[in-house]
Amino acid sequence: MLGYSDSNKDGGYVTSNWELYKAETALVEIFRAAGVRLRFFHGRGGTVGRGGGPSYDAILAQPPGSVQGELRLTEQGEVIASKYANRDIGRRNLEALFAATVRATLDASPHGDRDFLAAMEELSGDAMRAYRNLVYETPGFVEYFRATTPIGEIAELNIGSRPASRKKSDRIEDLRAIPWVFSWAQCRVMLPGWYGFGAAVSAFVQRRGPAGREILARMWREWPFFRAMLSNLDMLLAKADLSVAARYKELATDSALADAIFARIGSEFDATVKALFDITGASTFLASNPALARSIRNRFPYLDPLNHLQLELLKRHRAGDAEERVKRGIHLSINGLAAGLRNSG
Repeated sequence: MLGYSDSNKDGGYVTSNWELYKAETALVEIFRAAGVRLRFFHGRGGTVGRGGGPSYDAILAQPPGSVQGELRLTEQGEVIASKYANRDIGRRNLEALFAATVRATLDASPHGDRDFLAAMEELSGDAMRAYRNLVYETPGFVEYFRATTPIGEIAELNIGSRPASRKKSDRIEDLRAIPWVFSWAQCRVMLPGWYGFGAAVSAFVQRRGPAGREILARMWREWPFFRAMLSNLDMLLAKADLSVAARYKELATDSALADAIFARIGSEFDATVKALFDITGASTFLASNPALARSIRNRFPYLDPLNHLQLELLKRHRAGDAEERVKRGIHLSINGLAAGLRNSG
């Protein structure tokens, strides 16, 4: 079983994807040498920050030899409802899974060359350093996270089979992956699914110059793994809105700390968007998928008021308003935003 959720929370989006890819590649060789048939179980979550995204592209992005006529993966509750509740839509999704599995099985050609693998190793190292520097090494980050996201209120919801944290602790290390990703989605930051990519690309291009830009563009054109990774990144950035997220800073009691950390998040967001557009040549999010781009834009007029309503209710609740309607309103806003954003938990 490949665990996408905790690997992402520990190392960030880029490194999680790359380390899992390398692990699959190594295991394929070990099992081939031993003459044992291998089947991977992909422990994917619904959201990009936990390994989610379009299943067809994800299957084709697997290392050569890792899909051997069969595949096992997890589907989250909200994903099952959207993909299989309707008979026709369910049939189409099952056909896509079947087609991708057959295609990946028959296509055993190498994915990427040595230059691609070396470049990805560099990107992964820089991305993980940037991610961990913010999340695990920045003084006050835990306080910022717990103040400016509805993590406390999410922990009160009767969802999931396990508590939000593995033990009674405020540490990020002890927080489970679902509430970690879900909290960042609610305030429209989506941090676990993109943070570190902009810093990694910037460092890579500084080291390699124009040749670095060219190899990244070639990786996007020719390597299914890299293309799928950027496609999911593109989708998540399209759903993020830092102008909405900026209002959640008002929940923090230490405004100086909140401003400093949010400035770092904003700077990395801008760098990530620039890196994505430089590599793909696009000038807007989801340029290659206008239907999805239109669908997301059409949801914003409904999502934005929900965010502002949630923010006001959070202020009242945390100021001591114990009225049951306030708490219920917060929980309803959480459900509404999750339904509108989709693949958010």
